[in-house]
Amino acid sequence: MAGLLLAAGGGRRLGGRPKALLTMGGQPLVERAAEVLRAGGCGPLHIVLGAGAQEVRERTRLDRCRVIVNPDWAEGMGGSLRAGLASLAATDAEAALVMLVDQPRIGPEAVARLIAAYGRGAALAAAAYDGERGHPVLFARRHWPEVAARASGDRGARDFLRAHAGELTLVECGDVAAPDDVDTPEDLGLLEA
Repeated sequence: MAGLLLAAGGGRRLGGRPKALLTMGGQPLVERAAEVLRAGGCGPLHIVLGAGAQEVRERTRLDRCRVIVNPDWAEGMGGSLRAGLASLAATDAEAALVMLVDQPRIGPEAVARLIAAYGRGAALAAAAYDGERGHPVLFARRHWPEVAARASGDRGARDFLRAHAGELTLVECGDVAAPDDVDTPEDLGLLEA
């Protein structure tokens, strides 16, 4: 199970700080999220950077991770998802668990639940919070080409997931995680919780 961390966002509503470098407990979110993926059972780990990529590399420890830089990060999550899946295509991973760097209240328990669903035969699965689809999302390898083809702008895999709703396994994670994004200055309090 490969872990794919999308960490390219520029944090426009946060004053232009790369989200990867926001800290929680003194640790950059990109490092924390990589640890969550690994502790939940993912490997190899591929991380897509964009905004401030050189600064992120200089200020973080991402050893044991393959780092991909999306030069078109400002166009939205879709390009980062395509870049990450293209990178994973060169591995022997059977599936990819895609996580977003700006959701600090998602921990290894949610990752492990999605991997367990894959082990029970789910080729397409997403964490759910009170029954509502959220992140992380798991895609079996056979889905990667269509996910990449449909990924555009800030929509990421949304169109693919909508088209394949009947195949999607929702894995309830609301008891062990929360889907809150850090998008605005008001959200920065999530990093202190």
